[in-house]
Amino acid sequence: MADIHKSSSRRAFLQGVAGASVLAGFPAIVPGRAFGANERVQVGFVGVKNQGTSNLKALMKNAAAVCDVDKDVLAKAQALVEKQAGRSVEGFSDYRKLLDRKDIDAVLVTTPDHWHALITINACEAGKDVYCEKPLSLTIAEGRAMVEAARKHERVVQTGSQQRSDDRFRLACELVRNGRIGKVKQVLVGLPGVNFAGPAVPDTAPPPELDYDFWLGPAPKRAYNPKHVHYNFRFFWDYSGGQMTNFGAHHLDIAQWALGRDESGPSSIEATAQFQKDGWYEVPESSRVVFTYDDGIVIVCEQGISGGTRQGVTFEGSEGTLYVTRGKIESTPADIVKQPLAASGVHLYESKNHHANWLDCIKSRKKPIADVAIGHRSATVCHLGNIAVRTGRKIQWDPVKEQIVGDSEAAGMVKRPYRSPWRLEEA
Repeated sequence: MADIHKSSSRRAFLQGVAGASVLAGFPAIVPGRAFGANERVQVGFVGVKNQGTSNLKALMKNAAAVCDVDKDVLAKAQALVEKQAGRSVEGFSDYRKLLDRKDIDAVLVTTPDHWHALITINACEAGKDVYCEKPLSLTIAEGRAMVEAARKHERVVQTGSQQRSDDRFRLACELVRNGRIGKVKQVLVGLPGVNFAGPAVPDTAPPPELDYDFWLGPAPKRAYNPKHVHYNFRFFWDYSGGQMTNFGAHHLDIAQWALGRDESGPSSIEATAQFQKDGWYEVPESSRVVFTYDDGIVIVCEQGISGGTRQGVTFEGSEGTLYVTRGKIESTPADIVKQPLAASGVHLYESKNHHANWLDCIKSRKKPIADVAIGHRSATVCHLGNIAVRTGRKIQWDPVKEQIVGDSEAAGMVKRPYRSPWRLEEA
């Protein structure tokens, strides 16, 4: 299928206009079908290795097709469905052919980050609802384009920020919103170090099972390196943003939720970082990023610092502290987390299961708990942290206009050029 994406101008992004692309043969708007109470949502899975396998297992009953550019990974996914669901599913190497399937209602995207935007936008255009793994985007401009595509085509788009569907994280945010720790002074976010297994290895020819050119897609043309693909893609700027966009997309998302900033973000960002001395990977080995909001609240995010902030999110207030991470919530004083919230207090969107919430919203047409706009704003915080790291300068951000102010070089980093023929449409 010929790709006919058009380029996206910076002016169009700043105006917040849709950056959706159009695939040949797709109508401008494809209405979602009405579901009966017991009708199963048919899901196509794009990217089925690592977290992609986990997502496939979670929605095995809904699996209608699988797609991957690695033939071995694809075959394993098909065999997994055959074994666990007792039926065969069609496999694709090109996600656009999966989108051509009229019987597929929704798409779950678990590719490297540099593919998230195009697949999500193309799926919206094809009338499919989408679950896209975190971080939602590779750049701020992509995230805005994804939001506009979802709204234009009236699609349900869930971001894979599963901590939003965890009782402990929701409770922590509700406690902060209800003033249980008093006035919030600062938030400490701890992220793990880089889990790249060194040393680096030389470039080689790509293995025969991998369509490496398609794997690169819109990313710059690079020689194949076995330690730059699959899980390790997240440690190279062309494809991801290190632990800042990996775990930061989870924990900074929770900080945003607790502070009531799902539609906003910080106003200034400063950072320091240390890099791997032998250049095994490009992202920081460790970093410290300070996000300051317009009300004076500060989020200090430390990644990979020995003896630094413990992993998770710590809210420090005038009347106590609250710490939450996966599997744990605790406070000082201890009764902050023990006393139930009043029925008249602030109660946030409740989801017990992230995948089930998405399926429910596909049927109800309500927004999911980690709607695309929320995912975009949380990913933006991460991207701004990385821009501060890469420039070494303080970044001034206008969260209303979604612009970096007073630094043309940094402002240019809100988007990246796509390798031909992959492009976003110019509005």
